[in-house]
Amino acid sequence: MSAADEPPPPLGRIRRRPDYLAAAAGRRFHTGRLTAQGRLREGPGEAEGETGLRFGFTVTKRTGHATERNRIRRRLKAAVELAGAGHAAQPFDVVLIGRREALGAPFALLVDDIRRALAAVTKPRPPGGGRRGQRTES
Repeated sequence: MSAADEPPPPLGRIRRRPDYLAAAAGRRFHTGRLTAQGRLREGPGEAEGETGLRFGFTVTKRTGHATERNRIRRRLKAAVELAGAGHAAQPFDVVLIGRREALGAPFALLVDDIRRALAAVTKPRPPGGGRRGQRTES
């Protein structure tokens, strides 16, 4: 089997609170159905087997009862499997925060939202690492 025939690495899961907090400090992308937060994983401190794209899912209690929150989370997980395959080798952590509108949205729209979110939060930082509008000493 050649390198072109090998399947992409499986998408990982974020399971530890510090990883969720670190992703919250990264780039963001918002729609009415979800919010995505993402960061590039750097450094040698990564655990074994966590080399590619990892996802975390959260839905707040304000969104609804447990069954509704679980349905939103399951829909997001299924959409990630379709949308994240092209980015599986990138060392990013992405947290998806589900909104109530994700429950009734067409599944294709959720997949498109996640594709757009991945493009936004995995975009490399501009040279210099500064933020737009940041003041400099004169």
